[in-house]
Amino acid sequence: MKKIILLLGMLSMFAQANDYEKVSVEVTAEKLNGDAYYIPGLSGSATEYEGFISNAGFIVTSEGVVVLDALGTPSLAQAMLEKIRQITDKPIKIVIVSHYHADHIYGLQVFKEQGAEIWAPKGTWDYLDSETAPNLLESRRTSLYPWVNDETRLIKPDRIIDKDTKFSLGDHQFLISYFGKVHSEGDMSLLSLNDQTLYSGDIIFEGRIPFVGDADIIAWSKTLDRVRNIEMEYFVPGHGTASDQPQETMDLTYRYLNFLLDKLTAAVEDMAPFDETYQAIDWSEFEDEPAFEAANRKNAYAVYLYLERVL
Repeated sequence: MKKIILLLGMLSMFAQANDYEKVSVEVTAEKLNGDAYYIPGLSGSATEYEGFISNAGFIVTSEGVVVLDALGTPSLAQAMLEKIRQITDKPIKIVIVSHYHADHIYGLQVFKEQGAEIWAPKGTWDYLDSETAPNLLESRRTSLYPWVNDETRLIKPDRIIDKDTKFSLGDHQFLISYFGKVHSEGDMSLLSLNDQTLYSGDIIFEGRIPFVGDADIIAWSKTLDRVRNIEMEYFVPGHGTASDQPQETMDLTYRYLNFLLDKLTAAVEDMAPFDETYQAIDWSEFEDEPAFEAANRKNAYAVYLYLERVL
């Protein structure tokens, strides 16, 4: 009977897979520590590589699978699900969403179809109720077609996390660290205590200049101090390569954000014009990093405007 149920489940999965356009990018699952895995995205801008520009992860427990983030298209999430199914036939129980940005959430419908509960940070509804959410999805239906199309939908969370939360599934213990509005309207990380593996979401970008956007950079800087003190053996950033050297992996984001904060705070306090300030700053420490040309000036201007409001 168990074999029949498993077969029916796999047939259902493959039937659903036919609804999603196949991706040509290679989606792999890399084992990190114990039962913890991650899906390494590629380094690029939002619509490059068929939208495969962020990381995701999963942990296999005795009672089912906990997933962290769902990638940037349903097609990518379907490819991720197929990788999970090569490792285990246990049900997908929970998807922890580090934050509601497009490259981490458009695959949620695939896991919802598997019966998973979606847990997301407080602030998620601020995003879902905004004009940005439907407008960006409509834009991506063009820029990422056919992997994002009219069948792609925004998935609402089943549970909102608004404080640090411990939970267990089967033989595994987990800790969600809730950070509040930092990189997005709401951010949180997932630590698998059994595997000593931390999935940070976009609190950390490895190997490239981070995207600041409308982040609260003061809160972000303080959050980095907190994350750096979490005990872990393996670290998975929101973008970039996972590592068994967590402090080194966090270093670029930590140095860059604090550099922005230091230089632009001084400029705003002196009421110096932005263009003049930007030209006067020595960016040599970061100018060879990937995404510097594309992101740095936008980041600096966003931080300048933010500091003008709060200082």
